[in-house]
Amino acid sequence: MTIQITRLSDPAVRAFVTAVNNHDRDGFMALLAPGATMADDGTERDLADWTDWEIFSSRGHMEVENESDGGRRLIARYSNDTYGEMRTTWSFTVDDDGRISRFETGQA
Repeated sequence: MTIQITRLSDPAVRAFVTAVNNHDRDGFMALLAPGATMADDGTERDLADWTDWEIFSSRGHMEVENESDGGRRLIARYSNDTYGEMRTTWSFTVDDDGRISRFETGQA
């Protein structure tokens, strides 16, 4: 069973998932704080390169199964045209302005 995006607790995370699923690169980038960082499976990645390859060029899509930590930790079925579908974890750090300053993802 998945959680409807509109029911996700944290507004920044809700907007992140919406932008990913709508393939909205500009909307996605607007959610990020200046200097935002990310890691994939524990390895630091270049955010622009990673999001281009893993999300936007490959039509990434998230189906959220569970949220915790006030909506800033997700378990999601993530799929894209490159790798197919996998069960993933996502954690987000949101700054005082409501922008995402860091996210980490990896296989669940």
